[in-house]
Amino acid sequence: MNSKLDCIFSRRSVRKYLDREVPDEMIQDLLEAGMAAPSAVAKDPWHFIVLKQRASLDRLADVLTHGQMLRQATAAFVVCGDINLAHDRLESYMLQDLSAAVENILIAANILGLGTCWLGVHPRAERMDGIRNMFNLPDNIIPMCGIAVGWPKDPPPARTRYKADRVHGEKW
Repeated sequence: MNSKLDCIFSRRSVRKYLDREVPDEMIQDLLEAGMAAPSAVAKDPWHFIVLKQRASLDRLADVLTHGQMLRQATAAFVVCGDINLAHDRLESYMLQDLSAAVENILIAANILGLGTCWLGVHPRAERMDGIRNMFNLPDNIIPMCGIAVGWPKDPPPARTRYKADRVHGEKW
């Protein structure tokens, strides 16, 4: 692994957090990093719901059954897209844009010493409906994922998941 890329290789899903608040300035940094992502035709269809209150984090964990680490996290984002802002109003473009923003947030959090865990929502109808109901989302807003954020209890070691058999030079 190239040590210059350590901020990528050391980015890992964190599921155990310290009971330590994430400062608002760092939340702002993460949002700015997310919104610096590339977007098809610079449409920037993203919206971010920021959660820091324990009751909200726990309610989100109730909706996302695989997101129980939210009960320890001290912040979270719900990442949504506005289909009306997506390039050609296509869901695929919107999801690509949101995914780029999420990856920026995950890497930025790691650089700042925070831990994160990407929590899938889209395309699971029960998860999407749960988020829609929890936040009373307008019809044009599509929830894509959640991101648990906090100070990692036990930061996992860096690693690569490189697989040479998945690389194809000039042909399949």
